[in-house]
Amino acid sequence: MEARPKIPALAGELAAEFAGTMILILFGVGVVAQVAGGGIGDHDSIAWGWGLGVTLGVYVAARISGAHLNPAVTVALAVFKGFPWRKVAPYSLAQFLGAFAAALLVRWNYTEVLHQADPGLTIKTQGVFSTLPGNGTLPVGEWGAFRDQVIGTAILLFLILALTDAANTPPGSNLAPLIIGLVVVGIGMAWGTDAGYAINPARDFGPRLASFLTGYGGAFRDQTGYLYFWIPIVGPLVGGVVGAGLYQGMVGRFLPKLEMPEPGRVPAPRTPETVEAQHA
Repeated sequence: MEARPKIPALAGELAAEFAGTMILILFGVGVVAQVAGGGIGDHDSIAWGWGLGVTLGVYVAARISGAHLNPAVTVALAVFKGFPWRKVAPYSLAQFLGAFAAALLVRWNYTEVLHQADPGLTIKTQGVFSTLPGNGTLPVGEWGAFRDQVIGTAILLFLILALTDAANTPPGSNLAPLIIGLVVVGIGMAWGTDAGYAINPARDFGPRLASFLTGYGGAFRDQTGYLYFWIPIVGPLVGGVVGAGLYQGMVGRFLPKLEMPEPGRVPAPRTPETVEAQHA
């Protein structure tokens, strides 16, 4: 049998990041389109849709790339967990492209619904694709939204590190993706008011660009006309490093040292045999 050509490891990792992020956005942006455009569902269905998207996206990519699916995760792992800095830009680009492609598919599929709900493709349905301060209606300013994105992403990274730290008590039986999805559901339910809980630069900028290219002329601005797009990019990047740093300083440095997997990868579940070997 003819041997298959060897594919560089990084190419496989980038394909996994693209695919995992695409799945995340298909469910996340899709559920918002259904609620805002079709009037089916509410805030709770949005929170659950995003959480399920994260869970399924992580299951798709975890074994190959570690399923970052978020530049804030990639940067935080590079700062604190030894993830190679040379991979940060390629991972982030793959995540952005996955989000962009998924948003284009949602935009195409929901064309009739969105045009009926908002014929001018205005701020009314812009939030289907990208976030706004105060979700476009509440009195939250740009800097309030920035604060919110720092805090929300710090919570996300603090908990991701806790749930994937083999030296801690990570979920067994390959349940980490499910629990991380529940973390996103919780953040959406508790921290979704001020800025729509983007907590992921790729999740926001990819769909924002897709909406801009398909008729949403004001996609890069908020309801006041402010050039808002940078806030859900910079805020999560700052918050991710803050949250990961807090975990390392408050919890991680006090845990027993274990042999760790390759940086940036989801650790294999612990078994009685591995636990016994670690304490032998």
